[in-house]
Amino acid sequence: MSKRSKGRIVTDGEDNLGSNPFGALDARGLPSGPANASTPKPKSTPKKGRVEVRREKAGRGGKTVTTLKAFATHIPLGELDALAFELKKSCACGGTLKGREIELQGDVVDRVLEGLQKRGFQAVKSGG
Repeated sequence: MSKRSKGRIVTDGEDNLGSNPFGALDARGLPSGPANASTPKPKSTPKKGRVEVRREKAGRGGKTVTTLKAFATHIPLGELDALAFELKKSCACGGTLKGREIELQGDVVDRVLEGLQKRGFQAVKSGG
């Protein structure tokens, strides 16, 4: 084996390994970047539409039920089913999804309004 002393490439940073294509560029004429580029913008929850929340008693044998109606049509049934599950869990009550309407057992209108607003819905209390 022979020693190679000639033709080695220096990699310690002193040699530029040839010409730098950006070496002639100057940043004096460029505008400065935004001042608050490091602070991210807070993410807001997207609005998912208006939902009518109502307390009903008629035709149910005297039992009180909270109904959620008028969900936007672009919300899939799977998401409504998951929403019904979460609301039942947070309100500590039973309930079901019938068509595109959620029925929760008991008078839980205030808790439902709060829960829907946290999830991005515009919850409106309808009826008396």
